[in-house]
Amino acid sequence: MKIKVIPVGMLAANCYILEDEQTSLAAVIDPGDEAERNLSQLRADGVSVALILLTHGHFDHILAAESIRRAFPDAAVYIHSGDAHGAGGRAVDLTLAIPDLRTYGEGDALTLGSLTIDVLHAPGHSRGSVVLRSGGVLFTGDVLFAGTCGRTDLPGGSYPQMMASLKRLGALDGDYQILPGHGEGSTLEAERQFNPYLRMAVEE
Repeated sequence: MKIKVIPVGMLAANCYILEDEQTSLAAVIDPGDEAERNLSQLRADGVSVALILLTHGHFDHILAAESIRRAFPDAAVYIHSGDAHGAGGRAVDLTLAIPDLRTYGEGDALTLGSLTIDVLHAPGHSRGSVVLRSGGVLFTGDVLFAGTCGRTDLPGGSYPQMMASLKRLGALDGDYQILPGHGEGSTLEAERQFNPYLRMAVEE
């Protein structure tokens, strides 16, 4: 498993390219904006995109999804149904841009070559926020950041739901690498110790 990160767009959303080295298949997680930067990295790596996975529907995480899909027409595009028709203040209805858009939710598992990607529904930042788990890595979108959590004041956000989602993440067995939707990565154990929102959620 190989992971590349490309901060894109005016809000520097982290686009992750998850690659299965055995099959040269890739998943693009939160393509954000600046499709050409993403495509340049994919071409340089010589991989074929099988999956385009969205942790939630806010514009800064999804704008390049349509362009990457055009470059890889066989790729399946997934988002939670709660955000498929848009999320946040600048809602973008992906069902119009990608008519065969697929939805995933709690308990679903996707296959990327030899890798498995598990879906955990984690609302709070938006109704359809998910965390994606593959091996020892959590792609947390805008749910959990290093030292903080996602905002809950946008349409579809909910502070009680965010606390419940954080509590669930904090209760996962073992440690994980945390790859968030913005900013630097962390580990789940570090967040258990030092993130005030995660600590508060776990203690409730």
